[in-house]
Formats: sequence, C-alpha cells, structure tokens
Amino acid sequence: MAGETAFGSGSDREYVLGTHDEEVERLGLQHQIWRSQSYALWERAGFRPGHRLLDLGCGPGFTTRDLARLVGRGGSVIAVDVSERFLARLRAWPPEPGAGPIEARVGDVRDLDLGEASVDGAHARWVMSYFPDPERAVAAVARALRPGGALALQEYVAYGSMGVSPPIRLMPRVVAAIEESWRARGGDPDVALALVPALSSHGLRVERTDPVARIARPGTLLWQWPDTFFRNYLPVLVDRGLLHEDERREFERDWRARSADPDSLFVAPMVLDVVARK
Repeated sequence: MAGETAFGSGSDREYVLGTHDEEVERLGLQHQIWRSQSYALWERAGFRPGHRLLDLGCGPGFTTRDLARLVGRGGSVIAVDVSERFLARLRAWPPEPGAGPIEARVGDVRDLDLGEASVDGAHARWVMSYFPDPERAVAAVARALRPGGALALQEYVAYGSMGVSPPIRLMPRVVAAIEESWRARGGDPDVALALVPALSSHGLRVERTDPVARIARPGTLLWQWPDTFFRNYLPVLVDRGLLHEDERREFERDWRARSADPDSLFVAPMVLDVVARK
C-alpha cells in the first residue's frame, strides 16, 4: 500500500493517490492502523521528550502530531512535505496542550535546508521507496542529525509478499501492476533491500532491522487498509494502462467475496523497521 509522500517532483499531481479528501481519510486510517508500530519504533530509536525531530514526507500530519505529543513542550517537530495542500491541513490543526510546536516546511526531503547536527532524530514511513535516489535523502538527514541521533525508517522489503486466501486469480496481476506503476516513476517498492546496506556509507550505523508481517481478517480495522487502497488505486492503474477495466471489475468482485468470507486472510506486504544511528 502507498504511504504519505510523493514521487518527488514538488507537484501535488505526483502523489500516488492524490491529495483529495478521500485520500486524506485513507491516510488517517492507515496511520491509525500503523500507529502502535510507529511508537514502538520511536522507542527503539530513543525518541523522547525535549527532542527536536524531523517528520519526513509528513503528508497531512497524522504522524507529525503524534511526534509533537511525544517530544512535549520542551521539544519540537519539523514536518517536511512537497504538498502545500497537505501542509495546509497540518497547519489548520489547533495546538494541543502539552505538545511541542510544529514547523511545517514545503520542500523535497532530499534537499533539506537544515543546519548540521541540528536535530535529534528523523522518521520516515514509506518515503524512501518513492525516490529514484533515496540515498540523497539519507545523506541530507545524516547531515542534520546530531551525533547519537537516529533515523527511524519503515519501508517495504518484500512488496510482492502481498496475498489473499482463498486466492484471488488476479491478485498477482494487480500486485505486479502496482509495482510497475511504482518503478515507472523512479521508485522501488522493495527499497529497504538496497537502502539498509548503504546507510553505513552515510555515517549511520544500523542498530535494528525488524521485519513486520501483518495478517488481516475480514471485518477488522486492518482489513480496511487494503480495502480502501484497492478502491482508490485500481482506477488509477486502469487510467495509466497498467490494468484493464475488466480485470479491475473481476478483482473487485472477488475482493468483495473475500471480504464477506469470515475465513479469508489478507497478508500485507512485508515492512522492515530500521533504526540507524549517527
């Protein structure tokens, strides 16, 4: 499933699923589903009250606000995204009692304009996978991190591991089309495979690599994650000529059948949680 960032040209048109209200709602659901996983990662990274943190590819700011609560009044969060519309949503949230201030910046995370050794940590969830040059973003973050600071990444490592049981005939075709759309824009749906070994060349020592495999059952909150993604993204694949309209209809018919079957299972793409420290 797609994350909260763009393919990096600086235009809202470059967002995988757009910046419209339905996509913001989907991102909110996605954040709710992955929230506990993110908090666990931040704890392993050592994020704490008083820290100055970066939220990379922040989207409309769901994760940003959690980070602001974590750092408290004594800390702060810098939220970076290419989308003015997403950042406008973030700025519109009322200040929360006890939360740290948020500075929302429009920009490409690969071109961070921050002082050296100026932040205590940085977080990115499904951000590096959209860039043709993710190491450029890592290099920018590494420069900004203080010694001992951590980059906490949540990135796909085996996107093709997505599946459903009982099988849907067109699931492999749909997964392949999603991956093709990703790579056509310069991204890599399995970016963690290449990126993790390269972190040391930017002065970051990999402390943790924890695989995250999640399985959903119909009627659960986690099942809504692929459900909303397929609903939003399959029409995009058809528009781009990567999927036929009759294939979309067949897949959606079979997906509805699996959603109505309490014995069905959905296997989410495998994610790698990474902590790399300067």
